[in-house]
Amino acid sequence: MASLKVGSLGEYIREQRRNAQYSLRQLAEVAGVSNPYLSQIERGLRKPSAEILQQIAKALRISAETLYVQAGMLEERQGEGLELRAAILADPLISERQKQALLAVYDAFLKENQESVGEPEEAGEGQADRRTVEG
Repeated sequence: MASLKVGSLGEYIREQRRNAQYSLRQLAEVAGVSNPYLSQIERGLRKPSAEILQQIAKALRISAETLYVQAGMLEERQGEGLELRAAILADPLISERQKQALLAVYDAFLKENQESVGEPEEAGEGQADRRTVEG
């Protein structure tokens, strides 16, 4: 199985576990999850929460964002915002519904900002002002 051709989250975690030379039991212990639960994740029978993915990522010494992308919780894209999204998804103090609401608001702000950048007069004026202040 090639590293870049992993079809599912469970397969990806299994591959990363094997690359790290962990047995299923060892990873479960280091990540703080039960052995049966981790096995179910690897077989695609369970969808773990963001918090569990963060624990697994920490144990595997990979970025939690990578697992969030594999799980479909984050879109794979370049740029800013991934750390914020990962922090929101990993926050144990808010519910999954609240996390999705925060992400929706954030996405709406990003969309609004992209649309305002598309307006030539405002974008040009802002850039000129910035150059004057910085220069």
